Amino acid sequence: MAEDKTTKEQQSVASSEESTPKVAPSEQQENPKQFLEEFNWHKYEEGIDEVDDAQLEQFEKLVEENFVDTLHNEVVDGTVVHLTDQDAIIDINAKSEGVISLNEFRYNPDLKVGDKVDVLIDVKEDAEGQLILSHRKARVIRAWERVNKAQEDGTIVNGLVKCRTKGGMIVDVFGIEAFLPGSQIDVKPIRDYDAYVGKNMEFKVVKINHEFKNVVVSHKALIEADIEEQKKEIIGQLEKGQVLEGVVKNITSYGVFVDLGGVDGLVHITDLSWSRINHPNEVVELDQKLNVVILDFDEDKTRIQLGLKQLHKHPWDALDEGLKVGDVVNGTVTVIADYGAFIEVEEGVEGLIHVSEMSWSTHLRSAQDFVNVGDKIEAKILTLDREDRKMSLGIKQLTPDPWTDITSKYPVGSKHVGEVRNFTNFGVFVELEEGIDGLIYISDLSWTKKIKHPSEFCKVGDKLDVVVLELDVEGRKLSLGHKQTETNPWDKYSDEFAVGTKHTASISEIVDKGATVEFNEDVTAFVPQRYLEKEDGTKLVKGEAAEFLIIEFNKEFKRVVASHTSIHREEEAQIVKKAAKKSEDESKKTTFGDANAELQALKDKMENK
Repeated sequence: MAEDKTTKEQQSVASSEESTPKVAPSEQQENPKQFLEEFNWHKYEEGIDEVDDAQLEQFEKLVEENFVDTLHNEVVDGTVVHLTDQDAIIDINAKSEGVISLNEFRYNPDLKVGDKVDVLIDVKEDAEGQLILSHRKARVIRAWERVNKAQEDGTIVNGLVKCRTKGGMIVDVFGIEAFLPGSQIDVKPIRDYDAYVGKNMEFKVVKINHEFKNVVVSHKALIEADIEEQKKEIIGQLEKGQVLEGVVKNITSYGVFVDLGGVDGLVHITDLSWSRINHPNEVVELDQKLNVVILDFDEDKTRIQLGLKQLHKHPWDALDEGLKVGDVVNGTVTVIADYGAFIEVEEGVEGLIHVSEMSWSTHLRSAQDFVNVGDKIEAKILTLDREDRKMSLGIKQLTPDPWTDITSKYPVGSKHVGEVRNFTNFGVFVELEEGIDGLIYISDLSWTKKIKHPSEFCKVGDKLDVVVLELDVEGRKLSLGHKQTETNPWDKYSDEFAVGTKHTASISEIVDKGATVEFNEDVTAFVPQRYLEKEDGTKLVKGEAAEFLIIEFNKEFKRVVASHTSIHREEEAQIVKKAAKKSEDESKKTTFGDANAELQALKDKMENK
């Protein structure tokens, strides 16, 4: 390289010497002073001739027109001029060619000499003075330019669906991986995402995040644009009662959405079938073609209400004209509620069996206690309204009314065994048989126990012995008694605990105004505060045993009052009485003696006279 440089310098000097103008000796000699003043010492020292400004400007213009400015980081067009095993030599019309690894052209296995490619100057000059280019970076820059322009202009771009990802698909657009949301694939719900993998499709760029380098595309937007035109045409022709063909687009629990060719309408679950159904998929399936009738729509015709069952005659209109009240029909239980069950006697024709019509029992229960969904049952028609399309049925009417011979089966005074069904605050309802219930008032449960609520005495399901006290056939009421099945123990207690009788017992409880004493399991007496005083002046306490005197007994109200104080006060009275009597006796004896003495003295006196 040094030798070449020396050679060039020698050639340059020789060239300059040849081009230097030669001065004639005569001229130098004639005017040497002028020669020295006008002599170009710079040209002489450099050994070259100066080029004028016009020539320099022309040269710079030619360079700008024919060579690329490698100082700017811009994408330029290049031409493949040579291919090696590992690299491609690219001519970008610069001072030298550039080199790009063939790895950057793997997407294009057919690359050949003469192809035009986009390149970016990666390194202006490596250690060997070679220009290093990048096709991959140029493609990325070009791709983002095209994507940005597509979003600005709203143009359609082509892309390859590469794979499925969470929430959508990954699409290759201009070499950039863009995201296609699942909701933007089509106007109808997508059930098989994998069917789109590997397909080339058209898209619209809807969003670009420059910060995170994210691109979102939509295929649905292109479809909606086409559908919008069809939608306007269809909506303008809609009329109530019009029958159209549609495709089931979506099925929900409350109805079916039908695509009418760009316009969606809803068939509510109640308009799918005259028969009662639990879910729309019992009648239709996805992508099914069917005819529907327009029932209604709003002013803007954006909400369209459709009907399917209206295409068929109402089942009530086809109901047998001979069917009447009192006839027995067969049906299937379709729906059960707490208040009753709906029975389908014919397709689309239902009747209600109220729970009160399922049993003669006055004790109401849930309909589920009698029937289940799907049961085949027999019932009697109770009411039939063809105009309002209503029918009420009954099951209990198929069996005899148990109150028909009630007077012979349950006469007043007869004894029976019943089952406790439920309670009220005032008594217990007892079922003697299906349909025959009677009431035991709380006062007729026990002769001796004071019951505040019937649940204290018995529980639901218990068996009780009862006596029929009253019978009201017209009112279908039966009055029962339980305590009447036994002898009233207070009949004997009226003698055992009569006023003045004495009994020994312990204080059971101390209450506000006294204490209670339990003489037996039936008789509990009340002892007033003033009658708790003992002989020594203290008062009885809980658990202390003592003797009590019955001072009050009421059989009707089961009231017994006792006193302990009266016991020792009675003894004191008897002691005083005895002492008084003894004193009186002694007084009487002294008086008679004295009287005798006086009588004797009087006798003696009289005899002396």
